[in-house]
Amino acid sequence: MNFNGVIYPKRMKKIVSLSFTFTLLVLLTACKPDPHPKNPNYAIQKPMIKYAPSKQHLDKMVKELQGKPYVWAEEGPDQFDCSGFTYYLYGSMGIEIPRVAREQAKNGNEIKMNELVYGDLIFFDTDKDPKGNITHVGMYLGNGWFTHASTTEYEIVYSNLNTSPYYKKRLRICRRYFPDSKEKIAMDDTKPWKTKEALKDKVSPVTTLPKVTQKHVLGNFYVQLGSFSGRPQDALLQKITRAGYHYKLIAFSLQGKEIIKLLIGPYRQRSDAVALLDTIKKQIQKDAFIAEIR
Repeated sequence: MNFNGVIYPKRMKKIVSLSFTFTLLVLLTACKPDPHPKNPNYAIQKPMIKYAPSKQHLDKMVKELQGKPYVWAEEGPDQFDCSGFTYYLYGSMGIEIPRVAREQAKNGNEIKMNELVYGDLIFFDTDKDPKGNITHVGMYLGNGWFTHASTTEYEIVYSNLNTSPYYKKRLRICRRYFPDSKEKIAMDDTKPWKTKEALKDKVSPVTTLPKVTQKHVLGNFYVQLGSFSGRPQDALLQKITRAGYHYKLIAFSLQGKEIIKLLIGPYRQRSDAVALLDTIKKQIQKDAFIAEIR
């Protein structure tokens, strides 16, 4: 309340709080780079050699760079496009590879999908109407997982070939640039990563795997594991995460009680969800079914 020009403390606290929240939102928005700048910097910045060629060093960089922003035509050290990310990883160890994805896909040793090991590069055609062109690249980590600078999440993320029909259908070629080695690293042994989502859902770090990126295929189709009165048990959520899937919880009210749907997805096409249904029934929940949610 304003009385003779004086603002009482409670009112003042509310105004200060709102002002601080607005300022914080503006600052956070302003700090996020434009993924598609009007004047991209096409000058190639060759990475400084920081490490000897080693899968341990490669793994160190992979973990440090998760969440870094996607920016077209950038190759680090703080922001990357997809081929700039792989160019930076290898260049930081003194291994020279081409700068753009289509050229990276022409060099190195071609290998089959079932021969993939940690550090191999995998190339995709992500055009809306795929014609076999190379438009995206990621680096393989093991058990289907790969890391890449996502063109839809606009940051460096983990995704999984085994649980994403989108990526599996669009994989075009695999190349090996890293020298042969018997060296073992954490990813080869399927040791988990910690993620923001895992911490939010209070999943044990011992069983936490990286989230699956599904933003390329946002849609209305899910595999539903069931409806629960209250939050599903952590053991079931951990089981989903260990299998490499990304789950979603949707709450609604039924006769005065909160009901939570547990879903895997989303998928743009029903056929994508159907393709995974049998596996999910065997691995996680035998009563799972396809659900369309709009």
